[in-house]
Amino acid sequence: MSTKQQFVPGLEGVIAAETAISFLDTEQEKIIIRGHDLIDLSKSNDYIDVAHLLLDERLPNDSEKSALEEKLKKNYDIPFYVMEILSLLPETTHPMDGMRTGLSALSGNDKDIDSRSTEANKTRAYELLGKLPAITVNSYRLIKGKKAVEPDPSLSYSANFLYMITEKKPEPFEAKIFDRSLLLYSEHEMPNSTFTARVIASTNSDIYGALTGGVASLKGNLHGGANEAVMYMLNAVKSAGEFEELIQKKLINKEKIMGFGHRVYMKKMDPRALEMKASLKQLCDKKGDHSLLEMCEAGEKVMREEKGLYPNLDYYAAPVYWMLGIPIELYTPIFFSARTAGLAAHVMEQHNNNRIFRPRVNYIGESY
Repeated sequence: MSTKQQFVPGLEGVIAAETAISFLDTEQEKIIIRGHDLIDLSKSNDYIDVAHLLLDERLPNDSEKSALEEKLKKNYDIPFYVMEILSLLPETTHPMDGMRTGLSALSGNDKDIDSRSTEANKTRAYELLGKLPAITVNSYRLIKGKKAVEPDPSLSYSANFLYMITEKKPEPFEAKIFDRSLLLYSEHEMPNSTFTARVIASTNSDIYGALTGGVASLKGNLHGGANEAVMYMLNAVKSAGEFEELIQKKLINKEKIMGFGHRVYMKKMDPRALEMKASLKQLCDKKGDHSLLEMCEAGEKVMREEKGLYPNLDYYAAPVYWMLGIPIELYTPIFFSARTAGLAAHVMEQHNNNRIFRPRVNYIGESY
């Protein structure tokens, strides 16, 4: 019999790739994106700045940023056949499945699909960034039997995305907060969806297949969906005291509390959550209603004292999205749409320095 190798469940802590894209520096409590601190970027840059950083490996200057904004707007439209496919999906289709179907169907429109060059992949990545807001929103709307919403190219990228969701032009501060959430979701080293995309890309599969696999991975409630679960919890009660009681009850029943804990941030709060908490306060201040902030802070206190767990990004993104008027079912699809920039960067990096993933196992079956 062969000698057993060390087995690490979930590959926790196992180095699976070398990358120049991002790194979670837990010692310095920083999320590094191509040499930049993501939190610093969120204070002074927009989502498309970070998309350019991820895909072109540097922050854009003013003219490059304007050109990128125009490039994205030219790619807003969705092919007719994709919209037809989405309109045929049954009403019971999960929004992530609608997005996955639309994303996969776009591959049929790529006349150069067999090319894995950096330029071809970068072109696809920016085209997908342009189209994914409409795919995200209209796959959901068509599944629900509603009419599709047309993009508004007079608005910025993130403002248009939020407009398509709510069907009303957002206030500048609302568009800024939504943009900040997209930026914070844009890239996060090697979570399951990124690993999935890289594994698929390592077979020399195209970017559509890799990102479609990423959607499937993010649909799983142990990866995506936490932001939705948090909002359902918050909506189940009416006050901070009731929310605290709800969490205490769930802890007694040994239920998993979504929005807390992270495989990497074990003993501290996700720095992205701190930014979204500040955004929630800003929204509460503007609207003159601090009930959601008070509820979240009560839940945060209970989980810290009872379990030593801290909020992750999803915990505070949920009430932010709720106050922006975003349907709960779209929270995870928005997460994926934002993460597309990071995923595409990882697919490009994998294609450019590839070795197919092919791990081994420890056999624990019958003796032979």
